[in-house]
Amino acid sequence: MNSVINKIRSEIGNALLVAVSKTKSNEEILKCYNLGVKDFGENYVQELVSKMDSLPNDIRWHMIGHLQTNKVKDIVKRNIYLIESVDSIKLANVINKEAIKNNKIVNILIEVNIAEESSKTGCSVEELDNLINEVKNMSNINLMGLMAIGTHSENDSEIRDSFKKMKKLKDKYKLEYLSMGMSHDYKIAIEEGSNIVRIGTLIFGKRD
Repeated sequence: MNSVINKIRSEIGNALLVAVSKTKSNEEILKCYNLGVKDFGENYVQELVSKMDSLPNDIRWHMIGHLQTNKVKDIVKRNIYLIESVDSIKLANVINKEAIKNNKIVNILIEVNIAEESSKTGCSVEELDNLINEVKNMSNINLMGLMAIGTHSENDSEIRDSFKKMKKLKDKYKLEYLSMGMSHDYKIAIEEGSNIVRIGTLIFGKRD
């Protein structure tokens, strides 16, 4: 694990490495944490909450999976570091409401379905403008950037194209973070301007 993490770090430069730890045990996460990784990404609220409650409290947890509105309160009251998967005004409103209730400012990224694939979550490019304007008016949300999953393809140029589009959107809205790139395509993502990569399989091996 150590050599893999060092290799990834050397390849991503100053970008933030988020270790995707879904289905992984606390022991595996601690092994990674003890190698200096402090950011971990989870897809499911129940699993995330369980890990937040039992692992070191200086871990910065990222919610990277689809978030249901009825689960928002469970993570907002527990110091979630970054919700990367906000894809609707309805969800943003619920996050803001819970943040106000808990006297917190919640950091978010807006997830964009840049590949326009029906199997993926995220708002459409057409909806993005409206969503950003609404979110910027919410008192207890801090919009930090955008997130996307690259086009599902064996063709690197198609993946690269989707990442290029995301970089243009990040620049257009003058946002700080662009979270894109996973185990199979993070090198392309970094080349196209990503500054957060979400890597699971390469670090932890195949999912349980």
